Amino acid sequence: MKKFILTLLITFTFNASAQYTIMSAVQLNEGQEEQYLALEAFFGPIHDLAIEKGIQEWQAVWKVTSEIGENGPHYIINTGFSSKEQLDAYNNSWTTDDWVALAKEAHKGKISNRRIERIMSSVGAESKERRNYHLKQVDRTIWAGGSLEPGDTFIITPTQAQNDDFEKYESLFFKPYVEKAIISGKHRYWGLSKVYERTENAYEGMSHFFFNRPVEGGSIAVGMPTDSFKFQKLQEGLQASSQHADPITVELVSIHN
Repeated sequence: MKKFILTLLITFTFNASAQYTIMSAVQLNEGQEEQYLALEAFFGPIHDLAIEKGIQEWQAVWKVTSEIGENGPHYIINTGFSSKEQLDAYNNSWTTDDWVALAKEAHKGKISNRRIERIMSSVGAESKERRNYHLKQVDRTIWAGGSLEPGDTFIITPTQAQNDDFEKYESLFFKPYVEKAIISGKHRYWGLSKVYERTENAYEGMSHFFFNRPVEGGSIAVGMPTDSFKFQKLQEGLQASSQHADPITVELVSIHN
């Protein structure tokens, strides 16, 4: 058992080292999904080079597979960073010309510079809107199930904290039960991040996001003493400390790390 837990911790450290993330919710123009996926394929080698150069830690593209409203995202992009300084440099210091130069270096000998310039100049034409959220990690569990692969599923839950005790309830009360479920093979990962900055067009009604990697047929309620008076009172406090929006199910399209 100790060896198994150590394996979980090592695997987790490799896969989820980023402390800061830019999460971009992408709403596509009608009929532009094929063009968007082609654009992401073009950016794959660019992300690999950006990681090699220390510009970012990792990047993942997810397709939203649950039902969404009229203004909901079709895709979600997560870009991870090891520090706020790295994120700020990525977000503020890199110009369009810098990214074009990086794209030319990444595709050298494979795509002509003229075509690269044409593709880079049209980035964004496929999307109706992109809403960006800058996230700082609050807490996370151990990681199980190996590295992420295209087709893997995650659940993202937008949440609004209702009081100052919200994060403590999640970390000190709820997280230990989730880790028991992970060790029992009933779940793979749970993480909580706080929104510390957002673009003007991003929605205001969420202060945090939960990230869960489920197991089919699994449950994070494994081992919870639901008949305990103490547990019930803590559960009441937990429920009163936040308000959750509908969870968003996403499927991994690509990952670079």
